[in-house]
Formats: sequence, C-alpha cells, structure tokens
Amino acid sequence: MDLEAPRPRLPTLTSLRFFAASHVFCFHLLAFKIVTGRSVFAAVASIGYVGVSLFFVLSGFILVYTYAGRNVKAAEFWRARFARIYPAYVFSLLVTLPWFLYAVFYGYWQVVPWPVAHLKLAMLLQIALLHAWVPPAALVWNAVSWSLSVEAFFYLLFPYLLKCFARVSCTWLIALGILCWCATLAITATYTALNPDGLKQINSDVNGFWLNVVKFNPLVRLPEFLIGMACGFHFLRARANPKLAFPLVCSGLLGFAVVVYFSDRIPYPMLHTSLLAPAFAIIIYGLALQPSLPATLNLRPMVLLGDASYSFYLLHRFLVWVCFFSMKLRLRQNIGGVLLCFAIICGLSILIYLFLEEPMRRKLRGQRKPAFARSVQACSAGRAVV
Repeated sequence: MDLEAPRPRLPTLTSLRFFAASHVFCFHLLAFKIVTGRSVFAAVASIGYVGVSLFFVLSGFILVYTYAGRNVKAAEFWRARFARIYPAYVFSLLVTLPWFLYAVFYGYWQVVPWPVAHLKLAMLLQIALLHAWVPPAALVWNAVSWSLSVEAFFYLLFPYLLKCFARVSCTWLIALGILCWCATLAITATYTALNPDGLKQINSDVNGFWLNVVKFNPLVRLPEFLIGMACGFHFLRARANPKLAFPLVCSGLLGFAVVVYFSDRIPYPMLHTSLLAPAFAIIIYGLALQPSLPATLNLRPMVLLGDASYSFYLLHRFLVWVCFFSMKLRLRQNIGGVLLCFAIICGLSILIYLFLEEPMRRKLRGQRKPAFARSVQACSAGRAVV
C-alpha cells in the first residue's frame, strides 16, 4: 500500500473498540461480585483487564495507519489528541469526584493511607494525566483512567517514534514486535519470580508498589503500543491479501481462547501486561484487511458504539457501582439487571459522544460541522476513530 495514497476507512476496527471496552466492563462485574460462579462467561470476564492491552495495540496501529507517510507536526498532533481525549476525561473526573471524595474521607481509601495523606497531589497528578507514573496514585479518583495516563505518554512520543519506524524494514518490524513482547514478558516474569512486594497471592484483588509499576507504568506498557505501531507499518507496506483476513482473525481468537482456558495457571502479572498483545495484533491486522464475514462490525450502530466506547470505558466502572450499590437495585445475579445496566451505560456513552466529545473536539480543533450530522456521516462511512 502506498503510504501517501488515500486510505480506506476501517469500520471494523472502530467497532472492535466497543468489544474491548465491553470486556473490561465484564471484568468489573466479576470484580464487584455482581456476577459469580463458574461459567464460560466468568472465565472470559476474569481476564477482562486485557481489554486495555487491546486498546494499546489498536492505538499504535490506528495512529500509524492515519499518520504514516504524512507530514506530522508534533504540536498539531498533540492538539488533536488533546481535543480527542481531554473533554470526556474531564467530564468523567467531575462525575466521579463526589464518590472519590467520599471514599477518601469515609470509605475505602481510609484503609489505604496514601490518597488521604497526599490528596492534593493525587488530584493534581490525575488532572495532569501523570498518575500512572506514581504507583500509589495510579488507581485513585477514576480508577480506569490510569490507561489514559499511559496513552498520554504514547501520544507524547508518537511523532518521534513515527519517524524512527519509517526507516525500519518489514522484516525488522516483525523482529521489533517480537523483541518488545519478550521485553515485557521478561519484566513480568522477573516480578513473578522475585515477588518484591512479598504478596502471598498475586492477582487482581491485591495491590503492591512494584506490582503497580508492572501493571500501570507507561514505560512498562510502551511495548504494547510499539507492537501496534510495528503491525501498522507492516500492514501499510505489505501487499494486502484479503484471503488472509479470516485465518488471521481465527488464529488470534484461538490464541485468546487458549489463554482464557489456561488463565488460572498463568502468572497474573504476565497475563495482565502484554501476554496477549501478539494475538491482538494478529486480530487487528486481519480485521484491517476488511474480511467480508464479520459484517456485523460494519453496521452503523456497531460503529457508533465503537465511537462511544471511549466514554463507555471512562464511566462504566462508576456507573456499575451506581446501578448495583449506590441505588441499591436488587439486580445481582440477575441477567436482566446486568443487561439493563449495560444498556444504560451504552445509551449514556452515545449521548456523551454526540453532545460532548464531538462538539468539544471540533471546537478545540477549529471545526464547525454539527455533532449529530458529523456522527451520522462517520457512521455511514464507518471510520476508525483515532
């Protein structure tokens, strides 16, 4: 594919974002014990945190697909990224602020002293998207936003990484992806072997200083983004063969299924951080070839949900808590209640996307097209959001 030629839109990858966000939603249903028991759903949901890894890989791929071969000015790129992520991010902080302050002074954080002792610093770090760099601050306020802090670091580096990757051959792109994967596996394996936090069990229910570094530090998560970038450049340079789409997607899904099956035997740090990054890269590559089989991913409602997945991700954890705990709705162990909660979050996310995200993004970038008209056009074209 000519790097300077117009590139077709990738609606399947926009829709894929919705499935990644939904996977994280399912994990929190399990973490909050809203859904319990042993089932296929529980097995898949138990590793729902890997949906964030999919976001990181997809982000690297889409940014390369969008900007490779073009004159990218760092300041313009950063402005575009700020306009894309910060308005909805600030909205999520405002929405979750009362709950966070209540937790600090009366609830959960009373037994975790760092946020109480450093409340102003914790809030400042969160507003500045720097909290993932400070292990005790990574999960305060809106816990899921640690990934936005990581993404902000990726965006900071991207204009420079783009120039470096442009000089790498296809063969070395594959080698670079493998090296990045091995690097993170080495880090997580070392943590597992040494257990510097002295934890009796290392799983998603516990936190430790060095465990938080392994899980949330932007430098540790950078290889997943680099894998996505390498995949994106390889996709643009290789001769596209749509016949490979279905085998690639099936191979990636098979790898995912194998990891789900053996997840209780895989060390948690390795599973949490980038173990599935190659499988995700293969799935993304296959879907980018635009196979005809997953036609559902091209439907306008699916693309709209993919567009709204960012707001869905930012608010889903708080809204799950509101639906099942604050409002005291008797919906636990009730599939109808779970589906109702899911529908509420989807509906609110779409509204936020249409009437907050898009208007503010256009305003910050100097664009004027009405939000609803532009969103309908985007759904019709099936664009991939970057």
